[in-house]
Amino acid sequence: MLRRALALGGGLVLLILLVLGVKGCLDARADRELSDYARNVTQIVEETQQTSKSFFGKLNDPSNLSVTDFVDQVNADRSAIDTYRDRIDDLSTPGDMERAQTNLELAFQLRASAMDSIADKTSTALGDTGAEKAMAAIAKQMQKLLAADVVYEQVVRPEVDGVLASKGISGSDLPKSTFLPSEKWLDESAVSDALGGISGATGAATPGVHGTELAGVSVNESELVEGAPVTVSGEEGVEVEVSVVNQGESTESGIPVSVTVEGNTLEGEIDEIEVGETGTTSIPLTPTPSGEVTLEVEVEPVPGEQVTENNEATYTLIVE
Repeated sequence: MLRRALALGGGLVLLILLVLGVKGCLDARADRELSDYARNVTQIVEETQQTSKSFFGKLNDPSNLSVTDFVDQVNADRSAIDTYRDRIDDLSTPGDMERAQTNLELAFQLRASAMDSIADKTSTALGDTGAEKAMAAIAKQMQKLLAADVVYEQVVRPEVDGVLASKGISGSDLPKSTFLPSEKWLDESAVSDALGGISGATGAATPGVHGTELAGVSVNESELVEGAPVTVSGEEGVEVEVSVVNQGESTESGIPVSVTVEGNTLEGEIDEIEVGETGTTSIPLTPTPSGEVTLEVEVEPVPGEQVTENNEATYTLIVE
């Protein structure tokens, strides 16, 4: 009986040691997976910081970069961010990190989306037509970069570091990651000033006051007045003539004008307007509308224009 009891006790001890050994191996493996995950995220985050320095470095000081060189380098930065997003999406994620991984993917999706839009708008922002809207769009994307920084700093880092701490894993905490280096880039004027320093850029404003005003709109030679419907014949088509006056201190060129009717936007352009002069462009309405319609006429602000309330008007037109 004694020998049996000793044998049973020894077997039980051996089983306990075996179970503890297996558990220890599993725990060690789980800890390694968590450490590997944190290390992989850290590597991507550090590379992302380098891309941030590259992008905002050239934006803050383009030096002698030409428009073509600047656009090419911004596209390279965009491609890098897209790659980081894909690498984040492909990470092998331990179960304890699933919630953190979801938020991490969100942060990098926001960064990639913002950089894609910025790269797409850069050429337009440095050109003649549509520069003002493109710069405003770029500044808006900076808000998305800021949102991504907040998600990473306020959600992802605490979650990952909290899991590591709960498992007793030290030395693997995630680094900080602030892609947007300064909130000044949320200001459209800061973006405009930066892009204006690029050699060969034509979308930047020259010094002085800039401003245009919608001076008048006529349809088939009938003057339109806001709030008063005007009737015209549509037998030979309908053509809108838009007049714009230059109230600034510099000659303006390539001024885009648009007319929207029944959800259809038609565009025209005034080649050049001297200081104090008025320029016009004619925009045929195709297809020709019929009955009572609403015309929305807008003059796109020129680079450096601050007051834009007088650049648009809405009219009621009756086409018989």
